[in-house]
Amino acid sequence: MSDESRPTGVELPTDKELVMRVIPMPADVNANGDIFGGWVMAQVDLAGAVLPARLVQGRMATVAVNQFVFKQPVRVGDLLSFYAEIVRVGNTSITVNVEVYAQHLSRQHDVVKVTEATLTYVATDAQGRPTPVPRP
Repeated sequence: MSDESRPTGVELPTDKELVMRVIPMPADVNANGDIFGGWVMAQVDLAGAVLPARLVQGRMATVAVNQFVFKQPVRVGDLLSFYAEIVRVGNTSITVNVEVYAQHLSRQHDVVKVTEATLTYVATDAQGRPTPVPRP
């Protein structure tokens, strides 16, 4: 393998599910020219909801961002891959871990973990009250 094609950085996870991919655009940058952290947080919330939505099969709400760590800046044009896993299913709540990896498209084999978060979602009825998570 030549030096140019040799992967650097980290490997993408194989023990979590790929739930979303997105490329941030110039409109998503902050004053420093990096992608705005709030934009990344919104994408993590969307990605984190994918697995709970399969269980709930109805309304749900994000009730907590238990942990959120920005590890590396995200750049315009990076391919962001969001990997998720359910870590806890309660009576009405589901807790999910999300890891975000950036692949720098100018250096296709350069992958870095940019963000990790833990979020909790609650199943709700039409009036917004917590409701039990359906069991298979």
